Amino acid sequence: MTAKGDVVSRTEEFEELKPLLFSLSYRLLGSVAEAEDAVQEAWLRYEATPTRPRSPRAFLSAVVTRISIDVLRSARVRREQYVGEWLPEPLLTDPYEDPARSAELADSLSMAALLLLERLSPLERAVFVLREVFAYDFADVAAAVGRSEAACRQLLVRARNHIDSGRPRFEVDRQARDVLAARFFDAFRDGDVEGLREVLAADVQLVGDAGGKAPALSRAVVGVDKVARLLAAIFTRLARVGATLEQREVNGQPGAILRDREGRVAFTFALDVLGGQIQTVRSVGNPDKLRHLGPVADAWVLHREVKEAHGH
Repeated sequence: MTAKGDVVSRTEEFEELKPLLFSLSYRLLGSVAEAEDAVQEAWLRYEATPTRPRSPRAFLSAVVTRISIDVLRSARVRREQYVGEWLPEPLLTDPYEDPARSAELADSLSMAALLLLERLSPLERAVFVLREVFAYDFADVAAAVGRSEAACRQLLVRARNHIDSGRPRFEVDRQARDVLAARFFDAFRDGDVEGLREVLAADVQLVGDAGGKAPALSRAVVGVDKVARLLAAIFTRLARVGATLEQREVNGQPGAILRDREGRVAFTFALDVLGGQIQTVRSVGNPDKLRHLGPVADAWVLHREVKEAHGH
């Protein structure tokens, strides 16, 4: 039997490591709910282990990685059948804090970075995230994925080759980035087409993920004119039915939450900023991906209200 003191200290160890485990699993899965489930399952396995592991960090990281790899493999089929564009579940705050690497961690959390990881096999993704993002040594990476160190080095090379060509770049000057985002959201709120044009890149993309469960774009909208006009029209109409926009960091990048008149979450927005311009605007409206943020609006009702208000 496990001694009572052992249970207490195991609980304390787990609680201390939980932010790291969640952040690791979320980067592997792009899903808040699935990452939380993986972390909970890791705790159950840790609690059931008869002897205390030499390194709880290495043990729990390996367990959560293996669970996440299994989930990733089954998620592939679901994502192939997904209606419309697939985006990760929006995350407002990363619980794992490392002040020395905060900018780097925020960039690896971005929607652009997570979408790029989708190009990798589950094993490549796990090796890349463990080594490149969280700086695990190769011995721990190998133990986590059940491969030799030499095989993990090869997996990392393959992963880097897939990633490097499209590796997202972001505004280095975070203050300049945030000022630009504030200008964007002010123009968005005001329905100011010219104000939007000033901050959007010429080839800006507007991408929406509703999963067939909320009103959405049928495909990405590309180009400064189309995107500026569409965005300018959207919020002024929503404002008439009491919708509000709350600026928040989303996936480590500038963003916002759009709420209905009751304060329920309807959509999130995340911006990619580079070179003093907004390169991409990503919006998530699939209610299944918003539940962890609080009560979720019925986007279809909101859409109907907007149409009725505009008709009048």
